Amino acid sequence: MPHPWWRNAVTYQIFPRSFADANVDGVGDLQGVTSRLDYLAWLGVDAIWLTPCYPSPWVDGGYDITDHRGIDPSLGTLQDFDRMVSAAHERGIRVLIDIVPNHTSDRHEWFRQALTAGPGSPERDRYIFRDGKGPRGECPPSNWESRFGGSAWSRVPDGQWYLHLFAPEQPDLDWANQEVRAEFLDVLRFWGRRGVDGFRVDVAAALVKDLREPLREVVGGEGSSGLDDFAANPDHPFLDRPEVHDVYRDWNRVFHEFDPPLVGVAEAWVRGDRRVRYIRPGELQQAFNFEFLRVRWQASEYRRIVSESIDGASSVGTTATWVLANHDVVRQASALGLPADVDLRVWLASDGTESPPDLELGTRRARAAILFALALPGSAYLYQGEELGLPEVADLPADVLRDPKWMHSRHKEKGRDGCRVPLPWTRDGVSFGFSAAPPWLPQPADWGDYSVESQRGDPSSMLELYRAALRVRRGFSSGERFGWDDQHNVGDVLAFWRGSNILVLVNTGPVAILLPPGELLLSSAAPEEGSLPGDATAWLRQP
Repeated sequence: MPHPWWRNAVTYQIFPRSFADANVDGVGDLQGVTSRLDYLAWLGVDAIWLTPCYPSPWVDGGYDITDHRGIDPSLGTLQDFDRMVSAAHERGIRVLIDIVPNHTSDRHEWFRQALTAGPGSPERDRYIFRDGKGPRGECPPSNWESRFGGSAWSRVPDGQWYLHLFAPEQPDLDWANQEVRAEFLDVLRFWGRRGVDGFRVDVAAALVKDLREPLREVVGGEGSSGLDDFAANPDHPFLDRPEVHDVYRDWNRVFHEFDPPLVGVAEAWVRGDRRVRYIRPGELQQAFNFEFLRVRWQASEYRRIVSESIDGASSVGTTATWVLANHDVVRQASALGLPADVDLRVWLASDGTESPPDLELGTRRARAAILFALALPGSAYLYQGEELGLPEVADLPADVLRDPKWMHSRHKEKGRDGCRVPLPWTRDGVSFGFSAAPPWLPQPADWGDYSVESQRGDPSSMLELYRAALRVRRGFSSGERFGWDDQHNVGDVLAFWRGSNILVLVNTGPVAILLPPGELLLSSAAPEEGSLPGDATAWLRQP
């Protein structure tokens, strides 16, 4: 029986507002995505994942949703979505979409009803409302903090407080409520019937909270929001609760109503030994490996995380995932060009002026990193623009910033807009081919040098490296055999076998290493006198 398509797939993440604009308003849209599917087929990806396209006030990049069964007018219509899915499938490209089950927009009809109905009502029970502390209920019900800064509780005019682990405009749903559970089962079916192949599950670990009174405080060492804490307490009041797995067992049954079954990919910012619980048989199929993403070019850490990730996924009968970038993190070319001890949030807050990145070094490492990730067994997730080697736009002026982190951190955290700047497709033009209008976030003046037009056909470019890697990868990715090479896997060098005769060497150090005999299939940097330079990766076929 053949393996499911997703076990070794390469999925390309699209942030639709920044991918391609077809209706000339400076904002990317679904018709723009459809217009660029031939590019993605040429690149060689197996699937695309779209961040939210639902109706939204766009407080948090579309993750504040007013209707889980619609398309935001700024992005198109349901018919545009259907045409995009059909066109992708015609090209052999699967389609994943975001599902956002932790919260809605405060403009969602359910939340409007909750505010009108008042305390103790069935409408309010869909969300998490509580009375406050203090003589007049003037203090929040607990010390839980928002991911974006400040309290995770906001007060409404009748005196109660509601929970929002993110922005106040994103009230959390109560997953103990059966109406909430039934609603999302129906949402899954709605999009499955429209042809999607699966879902990326936003904030997958935080749906279920321990709401027993009195609410437990988050104690020192657990982090403020807890959402980024890999060492989280297994009995954390709102993160990685054991009851959340009941939700995904229900979802799995819906997935299997379709042929082939739909796939679910968890965004779960939890430790690796906890992450595998989300991908056990009967639950979701994959979970993002954020530990791998967070490594800043350190061989020993990569070695540990790769081993643990492969072993963990294998123990529950699935494959690991490998991701180097997404819409929430600093782009690789910049991050890998900074010293490992630089706090990326502090660096962003300085507009990128504190410890300016060495973009030549960062790009060289980014080239090596993608060959490293694509050689590993399992699925790879690529973020739009990484194949162009785009750097982070760290110096966006304050008046164009859209990320709620900027406001809710009182301008201490600049946020994620710098990795969401619209893509450059052409060397010239008002928005370098993204649109015929100025883009919704300004692009740097040199963006044309990174464009698809500038790089396509240049064998030394980042784009052509990605394309070559995806092509060569198909020759050995169907098998999942992996093993460390004891002879070369030492110090700054990572060496492992794929299949029986593909040797992968990743040199994370500055000193060149001698290449062993074999056919060089691909290298992120040209070998020098039979040696692999520092900060480079090579794939070799052994006799």
